[in-house]
Amino acid sequence: MTMQAVSTPKKSLPVYSAKASAAEVDVEAELRAFEEAEKERLGIKAERRQWADNMLKPQMSRKERDHVTLLISGLTAAQDFLTEGALKGLGYKIDYFGMSDNRGLQAGKEFGNRGQCNPTYFTVGNLVKYVTWLRDDQKIPVKDIIENYVFVTAGACGPCRFGTYVTEYRKALRDSGFEGFRVLLFQQQGGLKQATGDEQGLKMNPEFFKAMLKAILIGDVLNMVGYRIRPYEVVPGSTNEAVEASKQLIHDAFSDPKGKSLLWALIQTRRNLMNVKVDRTIVKPKVSIIGEFWAMTTEGDGNYGLQKFLEQEGAECDIQPVTAWILFMIWEQTWDTQQRMVLRGEDKSRKGLAGVNVRKKLLMLWLAKHAIKGTFYGIGHLMGLHGVHLSDMDTVAEAAAPYYNNHLRGGEGHMEVGKLILNIAKAKATMTLSVKPFGCMPSAGVSDGVQSMITEKYPQGIFCPIETNGDGAVNVYSRVQMMLFKARLAARAEYQSELEKNGLTVAELRAYLQGKNWRGSSLFYPRHGSVASSAANLVQHVVGDLKKTRTGKVIDFTKRLLQRGSKANPVKTEGDLRVAANAN
Repeated sequence: MTMQAVSTPKKSLPVYSAKASAAEVDVEAELRAFEEAEKERLGIKAERRQWADNMLKPQMSRKERDHVTLLISGLTAAQDFLTEGALKGLGYKIDYFGMSDNRGLQAGKEFGNRGQCNPTYFTVGNLVKYVTWLRDDQKIPVKDIIENYVFVTAGACGPCRFGTYVTEYRKALRDSGFEGFRVLLFQQQGGLKQATGDEQGLKMNPEFFKAMLKAILIGDVLNMVGYRIRPYEVVPGSTNEAVEASKQLIHDAFSDPKGKSLLWALIQTRRNLMNVKVDRTIVKPKVSIIGEFWAMTTEGDGNYGLQKFLEQEGAECDIQPVTAWILFMIWEQTWDTQQRMVLRGEDKSRKGLAGVNVRKKLLMLWLAKHAIKGTFYGIGHLMGLHGVHLSDMDTVAEAAAPYYNNHLRGGEGHMEVGKLILNIAKAKATMTLSVKPFGCMPSAGVSDGVQSMITEKYPQGIFCPIETNGDGAVNVYSRVQMMLFKARLAARAEYQSELEKNGLTVAELRAYLQGKNWRGSSLFYPRHGSVASSAANLVQHVVGDLKKTRTGKVIDFTKRLLQRGSKANPVKTEGDLRVAANAN
């Protein structure tokens, strides 16, 4: 068969028109005319102007509180939902509009600037998607949306783009047809009076922050208990049912503090979770999820639902609580104060100590740290979270110091480096998964730079760094699955070694747990020993009851009491880790 060329008439620009000679043509005028015609055809004839953020001090007065709804989103599903209840209890109209998803990502890329990091596209787009839904589906006029809705989020400044998020929110809202929509930052509220002189509508007072802190701590505890139980549940879905029922109880107690008891809700949560049937003799690798704050915290499309994916692949997730981030911020203040207080001259810089009572400041930071820890542990005991230890930030900093300067302030600072080292040194996790958004400058420098050196020094550690950009789920899942294969083998070998060393069989272990009300329950969690997986730790935990005499049990219990509070399990040296690797 032969192909015949199809000829089409050629089009020429006006400047090359055969009707005029070159001497008669004004090239610049013809180009301008062509440009205007193309703008008209493409629908971009409107004048373009540089975006400028003119809402540096958005107003919300006290008289608006009765009709203005505060929109919130950004943490885990449990914490956002409980925060909604906590702020309702303070008299605010609150609406948690859901976790970011891929539809929000599309809206974020459509209306956001180019080159943003992944969390910005997701969170900005999620807000745009919601207000568009109010306009198009709920038929609320744009003017009413702007007047009656306000988005509230946290703000900060630093070496990454987190400090520009609020401007991206406002720019995207303007371009999507909601210019003037108010986005309020915690740090932008200037005292008890707004610029108008009216009483502040969103009061950043102690009651506000206490309510927020309680919601965050309780959400952390609920999440951690859920991730402990779910991989070992006998009836699929029973953990989620108990968690959802508990979330609703706590939310209702928050929103109606005079009519319902928060203490009772926490106790009832313990009962709900206690009813879930588990089998902790199932061998599962423990995967510690670290990395950029938003990427490792969110539970939706923003990180490809990694937590759910890991559990479906037969792993136990060891999540990082938001409480640890709060403790890290306290550590930063303490560290900077201790470094500045020994300067020879008076420190008059922006965050200096000129006119500051250093001893009082350090004392207040110490009290804040222990108050948060004490509250967290107290809530944990009420809700059924036992045997958990929040990270000691001094230990994390000490472990990371040889590889990452503790003075650096970007993203998660040295935490990601320190946690990987401690996960290997103390056998806290079978595998460490570092999650960061595509284009995240601080986290990418850590995961792709510093961590590669650490994994070379400590080859026995299983480390998997991944980037999220919203459309690479298949590649990410494939990479995680390959590393999980190694983690499964390591967990099984660890479990079998502990059984053989202690002369136990799986049948004996299960028979023992079936006869114990507490140790066979869902809220029992084996204390951490010298191994990583929960099943192997379970063997170490219960072997004393099976093999030791009553006197031996008393001696072991006394030793644990004496060791409590001391710095047990010091960070191992490189030589210790290599010896352990060779032994394995």
